[in-house]
Amino acid sequence: MFDVLSQRLGSVFDALTKRGSLKEDDVRAAMREVRVALLEADVALPVVKDFIEKATEQAIGEQVIRSVTPGQMVIKIVHDCMVDMLTGDDEDEAQLNLKSAPPVPFLMVGLQGSGKTTTTAKIARHLQTKEKKRVLMASLDVYRPAAMEQLAALGQQANVITLPIVAGQKPVDIAKRAMDEGRKGGFDVVVLDTAGRTTIDQVLMDEVRQVRDAVSPVETLLVADAMTGQDAVATATAFKDKVGITGIALTRVDGDSRGGAALSMRAVTGVPIKVMGVGEKTDAMEGFHADRIAGRILGMGDVVSLVEKAAETVDEEEAERLAKRMMQGQFDLNDLLSQLRQLQKMGDMKGLLGMLPGMGKMAKQIKDAEVDPKAIKRQEGILLSMTPGERRQPALIKASRKKRIAAGSGMSVQDVNRLLKQHQQMATVMKQMKKKGLAGMFSGGMPGAGLGGGLPGGMPQGLPFRGR
Repeated sequence: MFDVLSQRLGSVFDALTKRGSLKEDDVRAAMREVRVALLEADVALPVVKDFIEKATEQAIGEQVIRSVTPGQMVIKIVHDCMVDMLTGDDEDEAQLNLKSAPPVPFLMVGLQGSGKTTTTAKIARHLQTKEKKRVLMASLDVYRPAAMEQLAALGQQANVITLPIVAGQKPVDIAKRAMDEGRKGGFDVVVLDTAGRTTIDQVLMDEVRQVRDAVSPVETLLVADAMTGQDAVATATAFKDKVGITGIALTRVDGDSRGGAALSMRAVTGVPIKVMGVGEKTDAMEGFHADRIAGRILGMGDVVSLVEKAAETVDEEEAERLAKRMMQGQFDLNDLLSQLRQLQKMGDMKGLLGMLPGMGKMAKQIKDAEVDPKAIKRQEGILLSMTPGERRQPALIKASRKKRIAAGSGMSVQDVNRLLKQHQQMATVMKQMKKKGLAGMFSGGMPGAGLGGGLPGGMPQGLPFRGR
């Protein structure tokens, strides 16, 4: 979402860091460029003005101008101001509030099409898996066709219990029944998915207020679509004024919106962004951490989130087994299959690359290289078309076997050859690691292991890209 803004700011700061010293005019000129970049990213004008005034005041101080690395000092100041803009006065507000007697009611509100029902399931799954809470979901949307059935289906996918559907009940009655079932069933949290409208109207607000008054929610979360830009900020302001909201759940953060809505929401509404939807599946949700978001925007990466994602998805026993084999210089096609499966669990490759420090500057190369989300699946198909013996001993795979494997996987012999070459290159690296240690991996350059083509700009290969 922040790719364009990250590139613009990156070029501004690159120019600053190349200078040995900075004058006040240099800093002011850079801040004017930052101002333009934020406005182009659709950040609200009042927010931009406050941000630039605060950052400029700190950046032209004597401590920065006389610093040994003034450019880096300016970047740190911009980073800190951005974190402050995204968090406000209290960072703890950005956490989902579970400090109440169970069952804790969560009320989900928002316009139609913002992803409210899916976000309801994501939050319920998050509370159940990460917070170890017993969660009940209930749909109050009696208007949209199959809305209740949709939430029930998502509940099955996420392994979260949903309130049984009773035809003809009004939203307030459903909410009361859900809370009653929550108390009787020993649930910790009840998440209520309200109906939406295409636009804000009095009927919608009246109904949401009635439900709010009936259940007294601890959290009233507005689901806002990041792709709608400043309209999302206007929607958040309206719901805050007319209903009262405690937080924002931002959806489609993995899309190509300019990101200004996310940067504006906290400052304009005074309401924290609590969670972000980063994909379609029920597990594709992250907590909102201002320092990590600021780091991504400024090209510093988000290694903490990357490590957390790895810890959540990687099978520890399998990783340890694979690490031992690698240290022994062993790496067969079964190991490659295991590695590809672990990589798939981590999610979208573009998103993972964006968490690495410095990769923001290479956004264009990554885009041009065309990250192919299905490439790993195709390679898994090739490996599964081999016999267990062939995966243990790749040397057995000659011409006739390659034809059989290609036919079985629906791929070409050339694709099979590419995969075998990639494996051979990776196996060579493992042998070097056993012989020379970690330093041996890089002596003379690490061999490329491209999965379907090389990458521009000297990027490491071995990732699912389609070369041009």
